[in-house]
Parts: sequence; structure tokens; C-alpha cells
Amino acid sequence: MLKAGIVGLPNVGKSTLFNALIRARKAPAENYPFCTIEPNLGVVTVPDDRLKELAQVAKVDRIIPATIEFVDIAGLVKGASEGQGLGNKFLSHIREVDAIVHVVRCFEDPDIHHVTGSVDPLRDIEIVTAELVLADLEAVRKKRERIAKEVKQGDKHALLENQLLDKIEPHLNGGKRAVTLSLWKEEKDISRHFFLLTDKPTIFVANVKEADLADAGSNPFVSKVQEYARSHHACETAVISAQLESDLSELAPEEAAEYLRALSVSESGVSALIRSSYHLLGLRTFFTFNESEARAWTIRAGETAVKAAGTIHTDFERGFIKAETVRLEDLVKAGSVSHAREHGHYRIEGRDYVVQDGDVLLFKVHV
Repeated sequence: MLKAGIVGLPNVGKSTLFNALIRARKAPAENYPFCTIEPNLGVVTVPDDRLKELAQVAKVDRIIPATIEFVDIAGLVKGASEGQGLGNKFLSHIREVDAIVHVVRCFEDPDIHHVTGSVDPLRDIEIVTAELVLADLEAVRKKRERIAKEVKQGDKHALLENQLLDKIEPHLNGGKRAVTLSLWKEEKDISRHFFLLTDKPTIFVANVKEADLADAGSNPFVSKVQEYARSHHACETAVISAQLESDLSELAPEEAAEYLRALSVSESGVSALIRSSYHLLGLRTFFTFNESEARAWTIRAGETAVKAAGTIHTDFERGFIKAETVRLEDLVKAGSVSHAREHGHYRIEGRDYVVQDGDVLLFKVHV
């Protein structure tokens, strides 16, 4: 299962957000630096109203949503790339995740300690980014040392790697994340094996107070983070009140929805963040149903029907014959499988069909 790692400076709301995501008090969320040391892991269901619509058409009560994993990682401080604070642990843990959820504090509160003594979200972003960049520069140096002999011998692959490092190193030296460097597809395929921290897809989370949530657009901290994320990191920003979301997680869904309406907020920020993280990881959803359940399955964007069959069972991939396919919205609009067939919405696809997000699939296989 792919993982999204929650990172940021100490005391910005990472663990509080993590608890809200998993609807539990698993991670300690205290008002002092490094209350999280070892990473906390939690599997989270992906909110998807389409699954309920499919269940209605299939006339079943049981639904099984898609899931992703979130990791709450220890807070980072300046000098982490040199081992300051929990730097070495932080960097090793973040290296193991597939995408980064970077939490930034966007509220003033004298009762909540800030590790640098004041609230400045752009400075905080730059501290974290600088430490990741420095760690990547060290990784580049070590990679050069490992391939130096092969480069001298004229090894073709080593030469390609070295040429790519010649592009990446000055980019990093400019304080820029590797993911913002324009590369050809072949170069990207090679760079993935460098396992650079700044090459991971990222989404920022602007953590605000509950009272500021409905009108977050007027929060100057939030505006600065949104603009900075777009212009310097080529990524988006979600606005969340981590404390509010943590409190909502303890309420029944109906009570939580009523509370949000009272705040003039249409949807839980956690739900939106989970969906954004799911897509950030390059994941897509297809659906199946039978007489007892409707289910969402996870695949990587661009994967084929035969690979989708393999996510259900490896025997399905080996014995794949074809996939009966219908778009979920067409099936829901038709109201039943028979009506969808009558209107020509069902089609037969082969093993090389690229599955689209929202496809409903029925696999025909050799058992």
C-alpha cells in the first residue's frame, strides 16, 4: 500500500491532523517539540460517494471503500540534515513514503509553543525544504562516488546517470526541489532510482483555527502559503483546522455534518485531503459489485485491465480473458445493469485497455 507522510516543524498540528484522519487518538499531540518520535501509521478509507450510488444500483447494503496509508513523522528542525533534533530519523522515515503532506501553521496562539518563537509559514516551509534539499545534495554526492568507477570505464547507464546528476545538482543548489526540474520521461525513470526526498509529490496543508476556517481566504498566512506553494513548489494547498477535525472525528457523522453547517463549511477538510492525497499518489479507483457487496479497488493511473484484474486476485491476472466495462455515471443514470446494456453502455475490453477512474468492471477469466 502506498503511503503519504505527514511532515512539518514540531507543534504545527501534524499529530492532531493524523488523529483526525484515522479517527482515533493514536498519535500523541502535546504542546512540546518531538512528542512524536517513532512514526505512527494508520490506514484511512477514501471518501467516495460514487460507491454509495453503485450500491443503490446493485441493491446491496455492504460497501468496501478504497484505502490509503498515512504516516505521522517526527517534527523537523533546522540542521536536521546534519543530525540536529531527530533529523536522521526524520529523513529516514520520510524516505520511505511515496508522497508528502506538509503541514504549516497558519494561526497565532500564545498558548501553543512554536519551535522558532514566532509564526511565519513561509519561513517554516523554507526550513523544511532546505533540510530536504541538503539531504538530497548529500545523496547526489554519494551516488556520484558509487558510480565513479563505471563512469570512467564508459558504462552507458552510469554515464546517463552522471549526466542526469549534472542537471539535478545545480537545481538543488539553487534551493529548488527535484520534482520541479523539467525532465524527459526517460530521465524521470532514471531519477526515481535516486530516491531523492524532494522528488516526492507534495501537498501543503495550511492549519488554521476553527474560527478562521469559513473565511480562510482572508487569512494572510493562508494566502501566502497558497501562492508560495504554486510558484515555488508547483503544488496545491489544502486548508484545514486540524483541531476542529480531530474534535469532529469523535462525533457521529450526522452530528459532525451539522456542526460544519453551523460554521458555514460544506465539507470536512479531512475528506478533501484524503481524496487529494489519493490522487497525489497517482492512484485511481475502479469498482466491482456482486449480489452481496459493492467495492472500490485501487490501481495506479495508467494501469491496464489485466493489472486491475490482478489486484482482485493473482489468478484473475493469469487467467484474464476480457473485462465487461461500463462508466459508473452511465450505470447510475440507467438505473440498472439491464437498462445500461440496452442503451449500449457496456462494452468489452481486452487486457491492454487502460482502466479509467470510475470504471465498473466485470472480469471474465479462466479459472
